[in-house]
Amino acid sequence: MFIWNNFYKNIQQDIKLLLYMLGVFCLFRVSFIVLMKSYISAAATMNDYGMALYYGLRISLKSAGLMVLTSFILCTLCCSLLHGCVKSQKLKRLRFILGTIYVFVLSVLFYARIPYYEQFHMAFNQLLFNTFKDDTTALFYTLVQQYDLPIRLLMATVTTWALSKLLKIWLATRTYHVPRFTKAYQNIAFRVGMLIAIYYFSIFLRFGGAMSYGYNVDWENAGITKDELLNEAILDDVQALYRAYALHERLVNSTGLALNPDKITEYAENVAGREVGSATIDDYMERTADGPLIPRPKHVFLIVSESYANWPLLPEYKDLNLANGMKSIIAKPNAAYVKTFLPNGMATIAGVMGVVTGLAEVNLYANYLPESYKEPYATALAPQFEKLGYHTDFWYAGPASWERIQDFTLAQGFDEFHGIGDFKDIESNIWGCDDKYLYRAVAENIKNQPGLHMILNTANHSPYSVDLQREGFDESIVTGGLPDSQKNDKELIKKLGHHWYADKTMTDFINSMQAKYPDSLFVVVADHADRLNIEASPRMYERYGIPFIIYGKGVTKNIFPEDAAGSHINITATLLEMIAPKGFTYYSLGESLTRGSSLGMNYNFWINSGFIGRTDSNVVEALQKENDTGDKPSYEDVKDEIESLRAVSWWREKYGKIMKKGSEAVD
Repeated sequence: MFIWNNFYKNIQQDIKLLLYMLGVFCLFRVSFIVLMKSYISAAATMNDYGMALYYGLRISLKSAGLMVLTSFILCTLCCSLLHGCVKSQKLKRLRFILGTIYVFVLSVLFYARIPYYEQFHMAFNQLLFNTFKDDTTALFYTLVQQYDLPIRLLMATVTTWALSKLLKIWLATRTYHVPRFTKAYQNIAFRVGMLIAIYYFSIFLRFGGAMSYGYNVDWENAGITKDELLNEAILDDVQALYRAYALHERLVNSTGLALNPDKITEYAENVAGREVGSATIDDYMERTADGPLIPRPKHVFLIVSESYANWPLLPEYKDLNLANGMKSIIAKPNAAYVKTFLPNGMATIAGVMGVVTGLAEVNLYANYLPESYKEPYATALAPQFEKLGYHTDFWYAGPASWERIQDFTLAQGFDEFHGIGDFKDIESNIWGCDDKYLYRAVAENIKNQPGLHMILNTANHSPYSVDLQREGFDESIVTGGLPDSQKNDKELIKKLGHHWYADKTMTDFINSMQAKYPDSLFVVVADHADRLNIEASPRMYERYGIPFIIYGKGVTKNIFPEDAAGSHINITATLLEMIAPKGFTYYSLGESLTRGSSLGMNYNFWINSGFIGRTDSNVVEALQKENDTGDKPSYEDVKDEIESLRAVSWWREKYGKIMKKGSEAVD
């Protein structure tokens, strides 16, 4: 009984420490916002402030929980096991010592965050890990002279002294004995219930005020306001340091490809298909348009739809009714559909990078590379459309901070970026708003000038929180096409319902925009597949294939050859060959689908009109299409072509425009 009473009292002390540390995080967050208010844009609303404080509170639950975990192990568990020993009293004092140390560290970080933000417009990031590669003596004098290091340390010390006094008073407040019941089973039930409550409360802390990963708040999805400083304020200093570490690890481990730098000219000429004789790698991707295939559209809507796999469009899955909307678009005489298409990678950001930059996925995280922020790549989508007179804007249903998507797309030439923080009167989860609100925002902000509008939705993604019943989804829509063993699988049906919702809202948007702007061109592609299948072991084609659909004035069923195949890196060339004037110079790693692109590739797979295979082995599967599947390609030929495409992308992102021999490049 004594052990349980001691455990119960120490748990109360841990809760006090948790609440106190959470209060410290909130205090520093509010102070940061107040002190840095000059950086807040005039567009920020009270709702933005409220969201910053709310999501900041949630993400700080993780940080505070991590701190209290140490107290729980060293104080609560050890005190309970050592009850009655002299050491147990020392362990009780350890909680206050730990709290004081935490407060001091957070105070130092708080006073360091201010000049860091003034310099980098971010809370701590991966650049911290470059610090001691510099001249440390010069760095020390800079900290002392320019950033008033002694004064900031003094302020951190004074802040710690004041806050530790409050902590001592707070920890000294009353604790309660464990309840005692007359029946033994009641005491046992209470203790078991307490342990279960601790377990679930730990999960609640781990996921930032949620009970599952689908509603998790972290540094990648926390920036949901329209203001950059408020988005940074959401991250407490512990989370900002974790972001810095995570980004550093990504870049350290992003070694790219095991290719021979001395062969880069050979790889580049393979991509060009001719001798170029230039030391600039972009010259090998220069192309000249043959002339427009359709009337010049005033608006181009490029929709990258979350997890919109190709398999629901196949005849064998028609009874699931998951893609009836896009099937109706494809059936129109002015629509074309390529079934043999692959995403740039297996994650959303890889797909976005492929479409935005036109470069292949090579495990370098281009959205974090310095090269991506010097200027847009020559192959980038937006600047080439701007040369044709189009205003370019990027629309994302989620937070601007996710994977630096706002910074990245703007750096790659888009004129505007709009994220969830810009949308009003919406319903959303932590990853983004429901698709209908995204499409509504796009529709309401179309400018009276030629425009390229790239749209990235999120609803067809965990935690699958759309109110499907309200949106008109009836489970019988899909259950008729499910095997008997899956007809009562509610979780699967909910996921299928979100695919249905994504298809419905996308179709409604296309139809409404086509009616309002009949001279528009609509392009539909997915970011990736491989998230949802009804088979336990689907074929590669069903698992990884995505659709490529175009619809608009002048489009015909035969605009693409029957053997057309491609991936995200072929999109820019395809669109420019459709609308650009004859002789227009553009840059593209991939060939246009209209000019004979018959191979799609990404980091793991390749596809053509008859087969799909792995890039790292000779594993190949037939697509089993109704038409002639053609001849199986040579693995070596496929490997050589893919290696060249990836090598050029790797060099351009890692070393820049100028080609040198391997030793010179590395130096």
